[in-house]
Amino acid sequence: MLPRWLKKKIPLGNSDFFTERTIGDLSLTTVCDHAKCPNRAECYSRNTATFMILGEICTRSCGFCNVTSGKPKEVDADEPERIAIAVQRLGLRYVVLTSVSRDDLADGGAEHFCNCINSLRSIENPPAIEVLPSDFAGNMDAVDKLSDAMPNVYNYNVETVPRLFRQVRGAIPTIERTLAIFERIKKRHPKILLKSGMMLGLGETDDEVKETLQMLHGAGCNAITIGQYLQPNKNKLPVSRYVEPEQFDAIAETAKQIGFKNIAAAPFVRSSYRAEMMCGIESYI
Repeated sequence: MLPRWLKKKIPLGNSDFFTERTIGDLSLTTVCDHAKCPNRAECYSRNTATFMILGEICTRSCGFCNVTSGKPKEVDADEPERIAIAVQRLGLRYVVLTSVSRDDLADGGAEHFCNCINSLRSIENPPAIEVLPSDFAGNMDAVDKLSDAMPNVYNYNVETVPRLFRQVRGAIPTIERTLAIFERIKKRHPKILLKSGMMLGLGETDDEVKETLQMLHGAGCNAITIGQYLQPNKNKLPVSRYVEPEQFDAIAETAKQIGFKNIAAAPFVRSSYRAEMMCGIESYI
């Protein structure tokens, strides 16, 4: 049984239907649906969504993620244009683009991310853009390609502490690669806000969380989201603990003391939850 602080109120009314219908009409995919995000109804009711590009099938099978793994379909070349149409219809001022991992592609899908950014920047009153890609399997040329497109925010989730990387994230990602991505972008494009996210409840200790935050900030990351891991289905990793809201507040204070400027830490926080507020949309528009 979930603790009381993890019982979420669903917004009343039909305001989320417009977002859902717009996304469906344009044959787009959101991580809100595929990752079983608990904030889906709230975000849809505010006419916002995190677009999941490059298909619905991931080439990896992480221990925490609800997205289907397997052999992906070919890249949809028209997707960038449809995303731009959706953004115009929804009147979005801040857009988050994430994706499944596409280790089958030479550049991991970096060019498709760039095409989406270019499409969004071609519309009247273009939105601020946050990207949340994979690690491109260590292809730093792909990292360069995407950062050169100058998204306002480059988000790459560490997800957990280094000791649990293989158990939670599989064999490909490493903490060394994670830090190298941030260091590379910080040196190449210091104006891009670097962001990461962690889940609690996978077996980490508080000391390990602090150490991981220190490593991220030392590599140039200045924005962090920290939320409660919730098991999406019985085949995924179990929850090791439910962290109380007061403890999230304490972790947020620790992150502030380390030097993070943009911090969101609470049970229902997810990597792109209210991103336009957390990352200061006014500074990008």
